[in-house]
Parts: sequence; structure tokens; C-alpha cells
Amino acid sequence: MYAGLIVDITGGKLDKVFTYRIPEALVGQITLGMQVIVPFGRVNRQTEAYVIELTERCSYDPAMVKDIIGISPKGVAVEGQLIQLAGWMKEEYGSSMLQALKTVLPVRQKVEAVVRKRIVWQMPQEKRRLFMAGLSPKRNAAQLRLLEALTEDGELPYEAVTQKLHISASTIKSLQTAGVIRVIEESQYRNPLSLDLAAGEDLQDGEEKDFQKERSENSAVILNDEQQVIVDAVVEEESRGRHGTYLIHGITGSGKTEVYMELIAHTLAQGRQVIVLIPEIALTYQTVMRFYRRFGDKVSILNSRMSAGERYDQFLRAKNGEIQIMVGPRSALFTPFTQLGLIIIDEEHESSYKSESAPRYHAIGVARQRAAMAGASVVLGSATPSVDSYYKCQIGEYRLFTLKKRAVKTAHLPSVEVVDLRTELEAGNKSILSRRLTELIRDRLQRGEQTILFLNRRGFAGFMSCRSCGTAIKCPHCDVSLTLHRGGRLICHYCGHEVPAPKACPSCGSRYIAGFGIGTQKVETMVTEQFPGARILRMDADTTAKKGGHEAILSAFADHQADILIGTQMIVKGHDFPKVTLVGVLAADLSLHSSSYEASERTFQLLTQAAGRAGRGQLPGQVVIQTYSPDHYSVETAADQDYESFYEEEIPYRQMLHYPPVYAMMTILFASKDEQAAERAARAAEALVDRYIDRWRQKGLAKREPEMIGPCDAPVSKISDIYRKMLYIKHVDRQVLVTIKNGLESLAPWQQERVDVLVQYDITG
Repeated sequence: MYAGLIVDITGGKLDKVFTYRIPEALVGQITLGMQVIVPFGRVNRQTEAYVIELTERCSYDPAMVKDIIGISPKGVAVEGQLIQLAGWMKEEYGSSMLQALKTVLPVRQKVEAVVRKRIVWQMPQEKRRLFMAGLSPKRNAAQLRLLEALTEDGELPYEAVTQKLHISASTIKSLQTAGVIRVIEESQYRNPLSLDLAAGEDLQDGEEKDFQKERSENSAVILNDEQQVIVDAVVEEESRGRHGTYLIHGITGSGKTEVYMELIAHTLAQGRQVIVLIPEIALTYQTVMRFYRRFGDKVSILNSRMSAGERYDQFLRAKNGEIQIMVGPRSALFTPFTQLGLIIIDEEHESSYKSESAPRYHAIGVARQRAAMAGASVVLGSATPSVDSYYKCQIGEYRLFTLKKRAVKTAHLPSVEVVDLRTELEAGNKSILSRRLTELIRDRLQRGEQTILFLNRRGFAGFMSCRSCGTAIKCPHCDVSLTLHRGGRLICHYCGHEVPAPKACPSCGSRYIAGFGIGTQKVETMVTEQFPGARILRMDADTTAKKGGHEAILSAFADHQADILIGTQMIVKGHDFPKVTLVGVLAADLSLHSSSYEASERTFQLLTQAAGRAGRGQLPGQVVIQTYSPDHYSVETAADQDYESFYEEEIPYRQMLHYPPVYAMMTILFASKDEQAAERAARAAEALVDRYIDRWRQKGLAKREPEMIGPCDAPVSKISDIYRKMLYIKHVDRQVLVTIKNGLESLAPWQQERVDVLVQYDITG
């Protein structure tokens, strides 16, 4: 029996795997993630290493392989727990162990520490005056200047001495050698919450004191009855030693964050630590401040704008117990807390919780596994829960809580109107703004209130839609929109069905049929022309590209420096703007007809979240949803803010067509610069899966056979000269798909190709 070990997890050497033999006496005792003691290097220096794999085979000459000496008395450190988690992710989602390790240990790289130097006296006080009296004002002017400043202040920052007093390093060194002064060096953590709180805005003089006062005044939270019921129930479960997964379904503005705060406070009181996941797009100054006001220096954050050094320091602070709460996006899930007690995932429906690279894990699944390993609980929250999470509540896997009223007593859900864009076209209005929305925007400008115009581009891909009757061209086999490719071809990326793009609508015969799409810049131009006196801000990938751009726009809008904010989904994620009384959804159909089985779900979520931005203060709110499909259930239920009705419409569709969460689905991507090589790899995988299906038939399990679709071109079939093929496999039991994945990984006939073929697995459900 052999073990693959890594010796250094701090220097970016995770790919340096060493093979050692497991002595017979230790077989069965050594597990993944465990620390062991091994002889290392030419001199066989005893050192500690981490076990990352166990195998019966050795790729080296067995005579050259050294034996493991023993198990480290330290047991399984937090890094070992993360290595165990990486092993689980490799198995569950498909990847190499190296890819999984680099995911769970993302900051284990050598980053130069920030060192703070300060100068203090070393010479006894009674000798200082005598020494200074012996210095010449002409020849020792610099030394005298330094010692006089040191006498006055007691200690001096090294940088201030060199830069402000203009003292050279050699002068400091000479006094240090003479035993007059001492230079103290201290490693200093980079703290992203020190002043700017990752927002790029410095606090002015006096603001930090006001902020600290505000934090202490906001430490106590009074929960309403609905909120208190949730806190009491989770705390009671914890007191009984039960660590479950809980879903809080609360309408927009219902105070889910206040519930999180109380659960965090309870967890900290037990001496345990908390991870709070927030979508990157919603990780703003406003959000982080809510946690910092309550918990102060116990909180740190991670985000994509931080440097490698800042990220590295936050993980070190967490491991050393210097912080108790980590707030951040998906990557914060791997914070090395040793006493993890609670994981909170806010806006749990967000697609950003799904990794786009191997291992293609979902944060909720990994959070539940990590919580199980640590004896912790998981709390999910959303105004529009994912169908997957709500389904798990219905089958008893999660426990469901609901918040049906807004936390601010004077705030109410906005009134929602649905505008049929087909009637607008019939009336001769070809503008992106309907007549009703135009009227309401003008009214808000006159009243000095604010408007958000939301362009629904989530999941956008080229599809064809009729502007006369609203029909989108769909696959007759899969009930998803066909994707428009170059050359005028419409293709289904679930079954490969292909037809030429029609010249006229097959439903009503109208010639107003074309690819559907519009950008935020075009919307801004049209709104500016229609309302020349309005102050307009646009928020999209271009305007937020620079560091702090996202927060600068939101801050300006919050300060009422603009009347209208135009943007995509980033403007509807958890922001509170009390003066926003109107939200216009410009094109609901862009996500409704995307080529995904989740199109209706994504549309409902975005429309509901967008509507929730209106009327969050004391002023009543209105929402206008513009669509060519006003009768679609996702639009109707979003207008009514009725999640339960949406779910009851959506889940039968998933059941009928065997989509997640009722069925699990594995997507396998084959990518290569050689299109034929990618095709051969996909066909080889298809043949292997066929063998599995034959075995199911032979065992009389025909009703539980895996379903296979493809191979076919990926939705984007070529990127940077890399050809991409897809294979889809469905089964009611996720573990069957994991078994198939393992079989494909172990046989992998495409590895014999003379050209590289990338194979990536994605298991959903």
C-alpha cells in the first residue's frame, strides 16, 4: 500500500507529490488528509507531510520508495480537513486531485509579508544624555536629530525616520551597532477592512469615530415574531446536537440579514466560527458594513479585488484565531477555521456559487460536506430560492422557514404592472420604453424620486423571437429555445436538433422575427434622448471595470446624485435605495427564452429580485415588467411575488423532462484544438456509457437506465480555436452518474490521442 504525500502546502508546490510506502503496521490507520512523519531528502531529514492519495500501485521502482515513519501526534490539522474535502470534491464533481487541492488551498502561495519596523531606545536612560552630549553637532547631526526625536516620542516608525527626518539606513545601523537604539520588526497583516472596507473610499477625519459609535449603537437587534421563530428553532436544534441545513425563504426586505446576525452571535458565544457567503456582485461596502457594525474586528472579508497578499493574510488570521467571521464569495468557503460552527449562504439561488472550472462544484454541496466534517450547520437564504433547494425542503432534506412580511413596518411590497410589448408594437411604439413606463418615469422625475431600469440579460444567448406574437423558436423535443448560430442555423444544445432560421414567424407569419438583443449603452442613449434633463448613471461590465467602480456608482445613486440608474443584474442584488419608487424591467424575454432548462426559474428570480428594489423605504413602490410573453407563468407569478405558485408550475416540467433537481444530470465537455480529436473522445465516452447501460439491462434494471444525449456541439462550439463537444447523461440517482464518471476517468481512451483533449465533468442535481 502506498501514499501520495505533499510536504509543502505554503510555497505553491502542491503539484510536488511524493510516493511513500505505508508500513504494514500502519495500513488502515492512515487516511486522506492525515499528517505523517517521513524521511525526506538526501539526508532523510524527518519532516511532516500530508496524505493526499492512497493507492495499491506505485509508478516508481518499489526498491527506491521510502517508508512512512509514523503518524504525526498533531493528528488532522485544519489543512488536513481541507485536503479531505478536496478528496470528496474530486470524487463528487470530477477533477484531478491537484485541481481540487488548488481550489481548497487557494492562497497557499509564498507572498512576501508586510513588515512594520519601529525604532526604540536600547541604551539605559541614565546613559542617554551623556552619549548625546558627546556627539558633534556638525559631524553627527543626523544621529542627534534621530535621538532628539526619539527622546521626545519614546519610539519612532522606521519609515517616518527615513522619509520625514531624512535619516539614512547607515546612520540607523551605526547607532544600532553601538547599542544605542534597537530596530524592532513585526509582521503586519494586510487588513482589507482597516479603512476602505474593500470599497475604494477612504474615511475622512472624524468619520471613523462616528462609525465606531454607530457600530456600538447597532449591536442590539430587536427581531420581529417571524425572525425570532427561526432563530429559536435553529438554536434549539443546535442545543440538541443536531446540525442541519435550513432554508430561509423571505420576501425581499424581510430582514434575513438580521436573522443571520443573531445566529452568528449565538455561534460566536459558543466559541465557534462562521463563514458567510455572498455573491461577489453583492459584496459591497453597504453589505460588509452591516456585519462590521455588529461584530467589528471579528470580521474579515475576501473578494476578487484583493491582492494575493491581502487574501493570504486573511487566511492566516483565520487559522490563527484572530478573526471569527469570514465574509466573501464562493472561495471564502475554504477559510481554515479550526472551530467552524455555522455556514451562511445568502442569495443561495445565485449561479455564481457554481464553479466554472474543474472541479465544477456547487458551494451549497461543498458547504454541507464541510459542515458535516466540522459538526456545523448550514443556513441558506433567498427571496427566490432555487428550485433545487426548495425541492429538497419538500422531500425533507432541508428544513424550510418563511418570512412573509417586510422588516420595516412602513414598507410594503410594490405594485406590479405587466406591459405587453406586442400591443406597443401594434400601437406604433418601437421604443425600448413602453408608453406606461415613460409616463411613470416622467412622474418620478417631477416628484424628485428615483428610477431603476433593469435590462434582463441573464443567460442571454442568441435566440429568435417574433415581435408581433412573442413566439420564440423552441426545440420540439426539449422545450428550450434553439440557439442561433452563424450561418443562420438554430440548434438545440440538449438533443442536437437543428433547423434553418425561419424568414417569417411559424406561428403568426409575421416578418418581425429576428435575433433578440439590446445593450445598456443603447438603452442609455435612448433614455437620454427621451429625458434630456435627467441625471443618468449606467452600471455594467464597462463602467465597473476599474477598482471601486461598482461601489462608486452605487454610492452616487444612494446619495441621489442621479435620477435614473440603468444596468444589468448587478443593480438588483440586495441594494437598499429608499428613494427608488419605480423599477422598470425592460426585456424579461432575454432570460425567458435562453437555451437552458432553468430559463423560467432564472427569469422568475430576476424579475422578483428587481421588483424588490422598489418601495423599500416609506415611499410606495411601482414596478413595470415589459415582455412579449405576459401570460408565461414565470412572469405572472413574479408580478404577484408568489414563489409557491411558480414552483408548482415549474416542478412538473422538471419531472416530465427528467431535469434537475428531480433527476441528476452530468454534462461532459470535450475540448481540443483538433475538432476530430474532440469528436473521437466524445464518441469513445458514448461507447463506454453504452456498456454501462447494457449492464443495467442485463441486470433487469431497465426502468433505471441512464439516459444519454449527444455527443453534440457545445452552446459555444468554438472558443479561441478550441473545439468543444458535449455529452449529457441523466439518472434519478446522482451516485449512478458519479459511478459512470469514475469509470470514464479510469479508462479514459482519449488519453491515447496524439493531441491534447480536455475532459471536464459537471454533475448537477
